[in-house]
Amino acid sequence: MMPLNLTTPAGRPLRVLALGAHPDDIEIGSGGTLLSLAQAKPGMSVRYVVLTGSAERHLEARNAASAFLPGADLTVTLHDLPEGRFPQVWARVKDTLEEIAGSIAPDLVLAPSARDAHQDHRVIGEIVPTVFRDQLCLAYEIPKWDGDLGQPTVYVPMSAGLARRKVELLHKCFPSQSNRDWWDDEVFLGLARLRGMECRAPYAEAFTSRKTLIQILGTVTG
Repeated sequence: MMPLNLTTPAGRPLRVLALGAHPDDIEIGSGGTLLSLAQAKPGMSVRYVVLTGSAERHLEARNAASAFLPGADLTVTLHDLPEGRFPQVWARVKDTLEEIAGSIAPDLVLAPSARDAHQDHRVIGEIVPTVFRDQLCLAYEIPKWDGDLGQPTVYVPMSAGLARRKVELLHKCFPSQSNRDWWDDEVFLGLARLRGMECRAPYAEAFTSRKTLIQILGTVTG
């Protein structure tokens, strides 16, 4: 495996778009990645967007965005599209994502997977590559009852301390989810340990990339 570094033109901060269907999607799927980026890229610009949620859940999302992205230039946008009905409101989801794409040009997009079993996640995952054609789009994974975890192609390693910090913040930021039977340390750390084993790291988050462009920098002759 070859490590690839996220770079931007000199003088410009990294621009990240984090998309979730529901409050907690972004953090479950890419919370460790966000914490790592916040530490490595201070002052990066982040647009954090969640497409559903009640007032209570929106408050959780705002708190989580601040906790997982300390020091970032953060913009939080929260919508109230009907949860569990994204196939029926496909046009509204598409319009929302098109509007976001028209207002920002992120370097990196973190979003659900088109292969996710949850209909809301899946619709976003299907639309994102058609809207953000010139960005690196990484589709995160969310463990669930459906058993839809696949074969990821991109890994972001995490130390043991970072993995546990992610889980600690999940519990702290999303108390409304604590009664769910899958919401526990073993699920989150178990998946992270498995993905870590796959990339020879203590822990990791894993993603899929539908299309990735590799630019070879330097002088090419001949």
